[in-house]
Amino acid sequence: LVYSQMRVEPLKGSGYVEADEIRLGSRVGGRVKAVHCQEGQAVTAGTLLLELEEFDLLARKAEATAQVAASEAELARLKNGFREEEIAQAQARVERLAAKHKMLVDGPRAREINAARARRDLAVAQVERAKLTYARLQDLFAQETGSVSRDEVDRSIEEVKVTEQTQRVREEELKLLEEGTRAEEITAAAAELKEAEQALKLFNAGNRSEDIAQAEAAVAAVQAALAAIEVQLNELQIRASVDGVVEAIELQPGDMVGMGTPVLSLMDTRTLWVRAYVPESRLNIAIDQEVRITTDSFTSESFRGKVTFISRQAEFTPRNAQTPEERSKQVFRIKVTLLDGLDKLRPGMAADVWLE
Repeated sequence: LVYSQMRVEPLKGSGYVEADEIRLGSRVGGRVKAVHCQEGQAVTAGTLLLELEEFDLLARKAEATAQVAASEAELARLKNGFREEEIAQAQARVERLAAKHKMLVDGPRAREINAARARRDLAVAQVERAKLTYARLQDLFAQETGSVSRDEVDRSIEEVKVTEQTQRVREEELKLLEEGTRAEEITAAAAELKEAEQALKLFNAGNRSEDIAQAEAAVAAVQAALAAIEVQLNELQIRASVDGVVEAIELQPGDMVGMGTPVLSLMDTRTLWVRAYVPESRLNIAIDQEVRITTDSFTSESFRGKVTFISRQAEFTPRNAQTPEERSKQVFRIKVTLLDGLDKLRPGMAADVWLE
């Protein structure tokens, strides 16, 4: 009796085996398309657990893909600059306008002026011949011999008038050639030539760096929009983030899931620990101290554990404890991580942590 009263029992703390509970969900939400797991099912990381319907995401992805292709094509066009055919066309236009400007500056050639004089002289000769013919026919008509009719005289008069007008036209043409090109035409031709030269410089210089930067920004914007849609499509498939056991799921195909709402619980079985409480009077343990753990399920076995947490604040005692008896009721929460037995122990099992 005396021995039993004086014997000190080894220090132990009772608690339960626990594990991290991960609540999985989708940042998109929508209608449940298919459920690929059941409660209590063991899964590995990456296992597909739940699928949501795509709704309009596929159409939006196709639209964003087309926008990316169009933006990239526009960027490539700006970077490549103008085509060789366009530059050659601009060069030909410059040469054509340069030739036209030189022709206007140089004015009519001497041969053209000489040809105009010859046409003028021919017109003068034709006038003289027409007048002589008219005078001869007029004399014959006046003699009333009947050899010349009045119609022939009238036609000769018309011939004189026509040849005189022709002579006047030829003289005006000669004056225009002798005066040369008008100054206004030369100025207009010079302006057209300058415009064509500047256009050719623009073609040779290529597109502005600001336009290329703007096109690059547009490509980056549509690529970001496409990436956001792809992320949303990935969010339609809820997969296991770690190896564990499906703890709770209450969904069926057709159910609606809110955006950012947890839809199932996954118990992480990679790390198990025991939550226990130690009296203040027996708080002679340290972090990383290795201890022994026993359970009611495996009475003949013990498992190794390591103290990974000791609370710095007491629990389950009044704040104004004054007497030693009241202070002895204070306990501190500790966490003991299991080093083995992960394949046997399950969350929720009762366990004892032997600290001595």
